[in-house]
Amino acid sequence: MQTILPRGALRRDLWVTTADAAAYSVMVGCGETYLPAFTLALGFGPVAAGLMASVPILVGALVQLVTPYAVRRLGSNRVWVIGSTALQAASFVPLIWWGLRGSAALWQLLLAASVYWAAGMAGAPAWNAWMGRLVPRHMRTPYFAQRNRLGQFGVFFGFVIGGLVLQFGESRGATLIAFAALFALAGVSRLLSTACLVACREPRPPVAAAEGLPAPPARLPAKLAAALRGMAAKPAGTLVAFLCCFMFGAHVAGPYFTPYMLRELGFSYHAFMLVFATAFLAKAIVLPAVGRLAARTGSVRLLGWACLAIMPLTLLWLPFAEIGYLIGVQIVAGSCWAAYELAVALLFFDMVDDRDRTGVITVYNLGLAIATVAGAACGGLLLRALGEDRRAYAAVFVVSCLLRLATLPLLRRLQRRTA
Repeated sequence: MQTILPRGALRRDLWVTTADAAAYSVMVGCGETYLPAFTLALGFGPVAAGLMASVPILVGALVQLVTPYAVRRLGSNRVWVIGSTALQAASFVPLIWWGLRGSAALWQLLLAASVYWAAGMAGAPAWNAWMGRLVPRHMRTPYFAQRNRLGQFGVFFGFVIGGLVLQFGESRGATLIAFAALFALAGVSRLLSTACLVACREPRPPVAAAEGLPAPPARLPAKLAAALRGMAAKPAGTLVAFLCCFMFGAHVAGPYFTPYMLRELGFSYHAFMLVFATAFLAKAIVLPAVGRLAARTGSVRLLGWACLAIMPLTLLWLPFAEIGYLIGVQIVAGSCWAAYELAVALLFFDMVDDRDRTGVITVYNLGLAIATVAGAACGGLLLRALGEDRRAYAAVFVVSCLLRLATLPLLRRLQRRTA
């Protein structure tokens, strides 16, 4: 029997999950986004930085396949999410130690990053199922638009703090110690996020048979195949296929913007922070307008417009290398990606039934991780084959643009199936 929360309790829970978003986003801004830069600071090359931004995501996607089974055994999405976020906070401990020590092997970095992503992605399907029950349907578009907006401000704040701390550390010859301080702040922020989740209630326990993929790990391949067959006949299957193909093209270039700026263009951490933080700030500023647009036009149309605008963005990095110009590019990019991310979040709530949501998001996370690693690997191979100079980066950016354009037929199919 479903428990109906009184208005006051629901309001409190929504405030708590909003605070969770803020603390989580600070962690992303000062922790996750600086992992490739930390790899470069330890003396590794751009391909290694690309691996740090991609391979752990695949590991995380494989681990999160046990989420539906774990939720079924625990009888609670909430308990699983809280455990996952606590583990994610702990994953920063070895990164802090390596920053203080001043050295680490690449496999150690990949292992720590894999634990980080595994914990985060393992909690994502259960969190979506939890929020799908908690947030009433009529409130989802305005609530998640505002929540995402606050999250982007949090990422911006964390990223700016990170850039300032790193610039301060670099000026005193203590760059790696500055990284250790950032990772400590990231870990504390995730602990605060976890405390917010502890304070939030779950409206009702999940029904085991309706959670999607509720099988023991030994039977996961068969259940995955069954889930894929079930999704193929639904719009959700087309959505997942399009998003994975689109992100494959995006990640041919995405992991290499950090080494392009820090190594090829020779930007300081301060300049790097200014350029990238602009995108986070742009996302936060435009999200209210994007939320109103989504309410008027629908999530599918918003996704289409966002993807069309994103497709050529990598080419804008090529004409000039001045900070002012790149800040302008990032304003455009941040606005486009804000629309994309909100549309994707809303579509998973609108197009997928509650009973299927955990399974669909689990499959989506796996497909997205495979696309991310495959895209990064293709970009890294191309970059290395062409000499890792500015022309090589230009080739990677052009290929990324062409691959995104190649997803247009899938986008049209998605629009037809949801019309």
